[in-house]
Amino acid sequence: MTYLFAVLAAALGVAAVVHGGADDSPGLQLIGVVLVVGAIAFVVRAARRRS
Repeated sequence: MTYLFAVLAAALGVAAVVHGGADDSPGLQLIGVVLVVGAIAFVVRAARRRS
């Protein structure tokens, strides 16, 4: 269940980056990158806690 939220956040982040690029919106692209990086960090942290 934890990984599902991370995948959804990453997908939302990628969509924000793509939409921000088409709309020429650097703020939306930054939010998308932050979502993707946050999702990756969340997955790494969860995986380290399981080990």
